Amino acid sequence: MARLFITPREIDFMSDITKEFMKDLVGQVIYYFSISETKTHIDDLYNEAPEKIFENPIQLDALVEFEPQEVKTGQFGTEDFYSIKAWVHERDLLDKGIQLSQGDFFSYGSIFYEVIAFKVDQTIYGQVEHRTGYLIEGKEARKGQFVSKVFGPTDEKFSDPDAIHDPFVQQRGKSTNRLGETGDVRELQKRKVLEKPLSGPHEVSQKGTHTDEPD
Repeated sequence: MARLFITPREIDFMSDITKEFMKDLVGQVIYYFSISETKTHIDDLYNEAPEKIFENPIQLDALVEFEPQEVKTGQFGTEDFYSIKAWVHERDLLDKGIQLSQGDFFSYGSIFYEVIAFKVDQTIYGQVEHRTGYLIEGKEARKGQFVSKVFGPTDEKFSDPDAIHDPFVQQRGKSTNRLGETGDVRELQKRKVLEKPLSGPHEVSQKGTHTDEPD
């Protein structure tokens, strides 16, 4: 598609529509743990890090393709192995200052995954400087390979307060919502092409659907 017809304004519109779908409708999240380049010691001889230190986790909105576990039978019985794919928004990464790297970790539910690959999904109408997002491929981390607090939602059988994603609160380009900071940026609002929404982020909870109501 010619740049004459797909201008930065159209790129911003497509980006905002995708964010609206992910953040205000779907509501899936992963927790991403980046390796700290400043805190992790690299061995001068082998150019390897014997012990990796990670930054605090960042919540990322994602579209997750959850795959059934693979069951393998070995000498000591059966084991379950999980793999997963998660699509993340290009501009959301830029907004939050996140760079993806192989060897990073992320969690979805109660399982931690190691990033084994990340791929550019596609360019927007062939414009090489504009990408839709990245597809992260993860494999389940071995026990003891990565240890962290588990962030919900996890499973309704658990009694932890965050075991179920309740409430789900929209972001709608607000820097904060009732749950705290969002880091959400909508380009057309930022550039004052569109006015900010008059109503606040809606939320869905066990009480039903409502807006800005106290607990």
